[in-house]
Amino acid sequence: MTTKSETLLLVQKCAHTFSFYDLASGQAEKHIVLPNFPHEFTVDPVRRRAYVGHYGIETASHLGDVGGHSVFVIDLDKQEHVATLNIWPFYRPHGLTVDAEGRLYVMSEAHNTLLRFSDPVNRHVPDLAVPSGGYKTHLFALTKDAQTAYALNLLSNTVTKIKPNDPTFTPVAMVPGPVPEGNVLSADESLLYVANRGDDTIVAVDTASMKVVATGKTRRDPRPGLPLPRCAGPGPAAHHQFGRAFAVHLRHRLEGAALLRPCPAIRWRCRFTRWTVRSTSRSRTRRYVASTSTVSSSSRRSRPCANPDSSYVWQH
Repeated sequence: MTTKSETLLLVQKCAHTFSFYDLASGQAEKHIVLPNFPHEFTVDPVRRRAYVGHYGIETASHLGDVGGHSVFVIDLDKQEHVATLNIWPFYRPHGLTVDAEGRLYVMSEAHNTLLRFSDPVNRHVPDLAVPSGGYKTHLFALTKDAQTAYALNLLSNTVTKIKPNDPTFTPVAMVPGPVPEGNVLSADESLLYVANRGDDTIVAVDTASMKVVATGKTRRDPRPGLPLPRCAGPGPAAHHQFGRAFAVHLRHRLEGAALLRPCPAIRWRCRFTRWTVRSTSRSRTRRYVASTSTVSSSSRRSRPCANPDSSYVWQH
């Protein structure tokens, strides 16, 4: 009986590639060269296509270039770049996700606007744009029914509740802490966990009241993989749920770091990597998000990544 293999998918921002790795051996299967600085991606529910945002510049602190305005469509079976979606006149796509119906949602960081593609396979331009209600909107969390999203706004230091399919809804804003970025919804979607990079905390936000109900302290610049924090909240249940969610992130970080083995002809270059593990059976996909070194092929010339900007807000 042949064991079904899994494939590790990576977008490599400063190597300018979308790559396939055999999970068992760690060997590279294919590198798809994309226009400079692709960043962030998502996979559709049936695991046939990946959507890669073309951020288009190394970081937002690099002045003089507005960034990209495209989303690249990758056929995961053919391992090919098969189409390009256009979000113009919006720029710097960052957070992306696909709902259960196959609708693609893309956040334009430059214009603080969430764009919806109801049929991204056949229609290559968005059919709805909804304001995020914040500034420098980086990422967002989407509920399972796709009726609500929570936008993380680095420059306004807010989380905003928005309705991706209702442009008449007025965003509801709250301040979880300075420079909120990392985020995940609890299994029942009653809590949104937010990592605040400005004060090294992780907080739990009640999604009904939009208020912080638990807080945990981390080391500098909280990211998945830091030690489990103690939290101050409304009782043991909140402590348990908060800790459990953070422990899941820790486990994912450790697994992801152990699974990735670069191929021989590479060098380590830049900080930002996103990866997904895809099963050929399409029955299971595990997603890992971490800020680590990206893999850059030594045979491809790419722009060197400068040291991170001193400002958290413009670091990406």
